[in-house]
Amino acid sequence: MNPLREKIGYGFGDMSSSMFWKIFSYYLPFFYSNVFGLSLTDAGMLMLITRIWDAVSDPMMGVIADRTQTRWGKYRPFLLWIAAPFAIAGILLFTTPDMGPTGKLVWAYVTYILMMTVYTAINVPYGAMLGVMTDDSNTKTVFSSYRMFFAYGGSFIALYSWEPLCNWFKSMDFSLAQCWQYAMVVIASGCLIGFLICFSLTREHVKSMTSQSVGKDVGSLVRNSPWWILNGASLLFNFFNTVRGATAAYFFKDYISANAVLDFGFFNVVFYAGLFLGIGEVCNMLGVALAVPVSLRLGKKTTYTCALISLLVLSVLFFFIPNNATGWWLILVLQILISICTGIISPLIWSMYADVADYAELKDGTASTGLIFSSGSMAQKFGGAFAGWAVMALLALFGYNTAEEAVQTPEALNGLKYLMSFIPAAIAALSMLVVFIYPLNHDRMKAINEELKKKRG
Repeated sequence: MNPLREKIGYGFGDMSSSMFWKIFSYYLPFFYSNVFGLSLTDAGMLMLITRIWDAVSDPMMGVIADRTQTRWGKYRPFLLWIAAPFAIAGILLFTTPDMGPTGKLVWAYVTYILMMTVYTAINVPYGAMLGVMTDDSNTKTVFSSYRMFFAYGGSFIALYSWEPLCNWFKSMDFSLAQCWQYAMVVIASGCLIGFLICFSLTREHVKSMTSQSVGKDVGSLVRNSPWWILNGASLLFNFFNTVRGATAAYFFKDYISANAVLDFGFFNVVFYAGLFLGIGEVCNMLGVALAVPVSLRLGKKTTYTCALISLLVLSVLFFFIPNNATGWWLILVLQILISICTGIISPLIWSMYADVADYAELKDGTASTGLIFSSGSMAQKFGGAFAGWAVMALLALFGYNTAEEAVQTPEALNGLKYLMSFIPAAIAALSMLVVFIYPLNHDRMKAINEELKKKRG
């Protein structure tokens, strides 16, 4: 039985990762186009190319981590080694240099590739730790739930505080670019501390069997049909989240009134993108809390499918909400419900990757846990890469104007609504088809875990 401190410690790792990841996913496109000064086309291509490199580098890191041997274990030491470079790379990413257009574009490519490489170096081993902290499938879901609960907590802190931080630095007469850079210094400091806490509180308990042959591990992976299916589901899930999240800053700036408020009777609250996204993260945490009891009753696959059906329906409804005081409340309600559903799915994906690793170990005699978890990270990053590029490309197609005081055309405003409604709904529908064919249900995993316990002695 793993102690509570390990579950909490494991959660701090993804709290740190998610604070950066959500800022990158939701605010970096806006930063590049509206603060840094890139065109929508350049920003979209930048995000596509760098994220593809990031995704491709994940399996490389998985192979390295699987073959690392230290007194701290295989995967855990990377939390200590990479924490500081992770924080520094994030600050450089949100730094706007005093250069011409070409120099700034080069700077953007270099710092983004650096950030994504460092992110991979710490996040892939962190994810793989789930496979060696316990050998019980249900306990993995518990660990994964702690992970995602803390992840969404960190995301809430980062997203809710981002605009207030920028505004606070702006009140001290810093330039807009400096405000974004200094806000990242604050967030990066928190990430550094979180990774160090994760390292100090966690331990690796399971000695998994890793082949000395990279070719054997890769061959096992290629023949692993549940791995292929789960990668598709993971890619689409991140596609869904990134499309909605990356659009939110534009949606609130140009579609929702700048004077939008939520009237609570005795006081009003300004309705802005950070509040919308931040409340979503809190509700993700509620979804994570529901994931374990619901999946224990229904099974992981059925729970995943039911959540996707809900996302499809709720996303379609989003399109028909009016842009007025009543509509703002309805937007918030739908965001709460959508976020609960995505919160339920998040821990299931990582717990299912741990199941895939167990399936591989029983089938081929090699767990290659780091490689399998890196592929999960790779799939999510591919989803984020194409989603980030797609948002920028579609905004350009809809005629969105990046000028600070621009008045958007009706076509551009409708495009923003599509990106928050029908397009995510289509992604959820496709995800349902992928999850339907996933073969590792509750009964099959119970049999696999029993066989592995016999083999491991």
